[in-house]
Amino acid sequence: MLEDKKTKVKITFLIILVGVSSMLAAVVTDHWAVLSPRVERLNTTCEAAHFGLWRLCKKSIFIMEEDPQGKGCGPISLPGEGHYMLRLTAVKFHISEYNISAAAIAIFSLAFMTLGSLCLLGAFGKGRDYLLRPAGMFFAFAGLCTVISVEVMRQSVKRMIDSDETIWIEYYYSWSFACACAAFILLFLSGISLLVISMPHMPRNPWETCMDAEPEPAD
Repeated sequence: MLEDKKTKVKITFLIILVGVSSMLAAVVTDHWAVLSPRVERLNTTCEAAHFGLWRLCKKSIFIMEEDPQGKGCGPISLPGEGHYMLRLTAVKFHISEYNISAAAIAIFSLAFMTLGSLCLLGAFGKGRDYLLRPAGMFFAFAGLCTVISVEVMRQSVKRMIDSDETIWIEYYYSWSFACACAAFILLFLSGISLLVISMPHMPRNPWETCMDAEPEPAD
């Protein structure tokens, strides 16, 4: 592998590590979205929730003052202020068609990331530049699976908000959702970058053929 190509691959690999870390954080955490009911009056208890791919956590919050940000029941985490008193009342697995689909697609993304990492590590070996192309494809597929999982979770939130069987009418996406979006961008662009880097050396002059191009030096 040429030295300049190896440098580009190393930089891309560092970006991929950030994307993989972001995706792992999104998969194992449950702060994709925060749901809140309408608060009719003060000095009463309302039930907010936050959820991820695997579980939904519900909290009973005693409302003493109106939320200045207008988010209704919340915040979902302890703000360190004296406006709310939070008490965890229920933690359960939330199983629905949307959540199961999003979780399954996220697992496919993790599988593609694993295969891409193996190919990329193998590409640093002598005479194994050809592994850059499958590595780029795997990471691009991982990014696509990630964005599909994000969209499925968006539909899950919309379905819960629109359902008459739930009390939640307000929502906002939280940091786990942001991690998944960042993972999509980093993984997909890194995969495309690896595919571009893996392209064969092009002739520098119009009259120079591929056979006349300088061969890559052996490592």
